[in-house]
Amino acid sequence: MVLLSLPSLVVVAAVLLNLFTAASTTMAATAATTAHADFQHLKVREAIDTMTKIRVAKTGENHDEVVFQEKDQRHSSDASGKWKLKLLHRDKIPVGDDYSSNNNNNNTNWDYHHRFNKRMKRDVKRVGALIRRVSIGTAPNATTASSNYEVADFGSDVVSGMEQGSGEYFVRIGVGSPPRSQYMVIDSGSDIVWVQCQPCNQCYRQSDPVFDPANSVSFSGVSCASSVCDRLLENAGCHAGRCRYEVQYGDGSYTKGTLALETLTFDQTTVRNVAIGCGHRNRGMFIGAAGLLGLGGGSMSFVGQLGGQTGGAFAYCLVSRGIESTGSLEFGRAALPVGAAWVPLLRNPRAPSFYYIGLAGLGVGGIRVPIPENVFQLTELGDGGVVMDTGTAVTRLPTAAYVAFRDAFITQTASLPRSPGVSIFDTCYDLNGFVSVRVPTVSFYFSGGPILTLPARNFLIPVNESGTFCFAFAPSPSGLSIIGNIQQEGIQISFDGANGFVGFGPNVC
Repeated sequence: MVLLSLPSLVVVAAVLLNLFTAASTTMAATAATTAHADFQHLKVREAIDTMTKIRVAKTGENHDEVVFQEKDQRHSSDASGKWKLKLLHRDKIPVGDDYSSNNNNNNTNWDYHHRFNKRMKRDVKRVGALIRRVSIGTAPNATTASSNYEVADFGSDVVSGMEQGSGEYFVRIGVGSPPRSQYMVIDSGSDIVWVQCQPCNQCYRQSDPVFDPANSVSFSGVSCASSVCDRLLENAGCHAGRCRYEVQYGDGSYTKGTLALETLTFDQTTVRNVAIGCGHRNRGMFIGAAGLLGLGGGSMSFVGQLGGQTGGAFAYCLVSRGIESTGSLEFGRAALPVGAAWVPLLRNPRAPSFYYIGLAGLGVGGIRVPIPENVFQLTELGDGGVVMDTGTAVTRLPTAAYVAFRDAFITQTASLPRSPGVSIFDTCYDLNGFVSVRVPTVSFYFSGGPILTLPARNFLIPVNESGTFCFAFAPSPSGLSIIGNIQQEGIQISFDGANGFVGFGPNVC
């Protein structure tokens, strides 16, 4: 069994849990009686400036609001024992072929269209990989065991900078003792933590020096006889008595190496004896990141290794594209907010890494689109369903649902000039010359009553610098729906694995 030890912080979360339970029981009633607006304004010029050019956001800038049909109860963000880490979007880290200058140079005219096209290509590969994982029946690094650890609540800022379909957002953590700071991709659909390691027989380019275990006093290889090695469903056998691992990704990328126990440092919090992959052969489009921090639902993910003390509780807020501020990643029950819109968290035995949620329908302009609710249901055989995924950019919907949804949006935007489709998007608009346009609201109707109305910037996005905006949804090649990170950006999202809920809001980032 892997054991984790932290500084002696004791977090008492009973009061918070009681408040959470009370808020959850009133969701349906408040959702049924609260009206929401049927339109909002998209600030075209501001969207182009902030999303296509990396710059510092102006102080006092107004941002679109995330609207919930729930009571907006707030709690202090400085709850005792809660550690917050920064999250950044991948565009903040100028590495790889996508970038031609340093992002500290404000108002630099980056080739946004080039980056957009590469992002969409990664996205298509990511979606294909997720669908294959569900259809095969097991995630590539899913596990069967669980563990309990004594931990306190902590977190990190999240940054973005990922060249691969496995993630678009980065977190900076320390690896080893003494800790070496590394950018790690966060991935809610993966169940393993790994970093590139010396000696590196095959490594891609990363922002920081490649981790050398010889310089870490806490590094300890895992033997083949260890129960930790047994928890890898797809291990790669043994080498010199050490447990080997291998992870293949959907686009042909992979990481191969040995399994080890190592210390990870999050801000001032130290987590010891974390099972990580030490990758000696790594290939793919991970450029910039040192590795990956798996946040999936299996026991070998970082969340799974923290175990029962945190109850699978963590929260993140993905910073919106083009905004200079950072998002956040937090672990522990103190990260669960009061006043969120809580919806059921579902599990699929065929894909234990994935976080499924109960989606009942979609709305445009305050009107629910006539889509049968069973289109979004997870069947007893593990087919269909709706997955929350940080590594997918664009939300995918079953074709029939997407067509009805898109057509409803087109009907209510008939006054806007259309533009030819771009990449995976078939519904685009020529907004060149507009300062602001009025657009219908777009809403998710969740099981149990909550309705989440997205900011305009989360569903109508610029695809170039000349004013072409597209409806940021796409049809799924299967019955699986995926809520991507464009739709999640700027919204506080919380996972309560112990009680089976996912929360949206009430805070924004």
